[in-house]
Amino acid sequence: MTDGSELIVTHRTVTHYAARVEVAYHCAYLIPRQDGRQRVLDAHLTIDPAPSQCADTRDSFGNVRTDFALYVPHETLVVDIRSRVAIAPRPDPLNPAESSPWEAVASGLRYALDASFHPASEFVFASPYVPLLTALRDYAQPSFPPGRSYLAAAAALMARVHRDFTYEPGVTEIDTPLIEAFRLRRGVCQDFAHLMLGMLRSLGLPARYVSGYLQTQPPPGQARLLGADASHAWISIWCPVLGWVDLDPTNDVVPDASHVTVAVGRDYGDVVPLRGVIQGGASHTLEVAVDVAPAVERAA
Repeated sequence: MTDGSELIVTHRTVTHYAARVEVAYHCAYLIPRQDGRQRVLDAHLTIDPAPSQCADTRDSFGNVRTDFALYVPHETLVVDIRSRVAIAPRPDPLNPAESSPWEAVASGLRYALDASFHPASEFVFASPYVPLLTALRDYAQPSFPPGRSYLAAAAALMARVHRDFTYEPGVTEIDTPLIEAFRLRRGVCQDFAHLMLGMLRSLGLPARYVSGYLQTQPPPGQARLLGADASHAWISIWCPVLGWVDLDPTNDVVPDASHVTVAVGRDYGDVVPLRGVIQGGASHTLEVAVDVAPAVERAA
């Protein structure tokens, strides 16, 4: 897309508990991130039952984190977020030649005595959902010949992952080991993102996890993107000069005005949309509904 866009995002989560919850403490990452080309024009979060305490803070990655407590007994929890975001068009097409050779990026972020700290260096290490695995490094290596720019190599790897792995909901769970998703060659957007993160980090390269949404109905003439019916995930790589550049391996695209960023972190565990600790409740069922549409369409 060449034009910017203004999108309305609605995200509803309904949790039904088999037994009454007496007390609950929850953490949510649902308010979109204001960063780079994305501006948050409005964000309205509603919680039922109404929380006894609720506060928004910024976490260490700059995301908006909402913490709330419920001291009222309840059997159902409904969390709604309605956001309006404006995404500006990228001023110029990305030029891989402006990205440094991948070896230079990796060596520049290695620890050295008395060297200055770069924030991107924290995204080269293993994380709870993304171990550094030899199998992932071996898979990635053909896309990284000597001297190739980091952006060009990462884009080539993204295309291979998109070609070799199949998007198939229900095959994996969030706790499925990464090596199992790699062997299956199947999974959902979180798997695609974690796999590519593991491949890049295994080469010492900085890459972070991005959670967000996709425009549900694509513009005329464009194909519907995979993962548009729920929260989506992709990755972002850090390139000198260019800064952070998003890549969506599920769809083999460079995210533009159809992707809405909510939060960034090392992996899914840093940006879970909604989680908590409860007293009571027993088992529970979860219903999630997401819609992303142009603001002009919603106004009509």
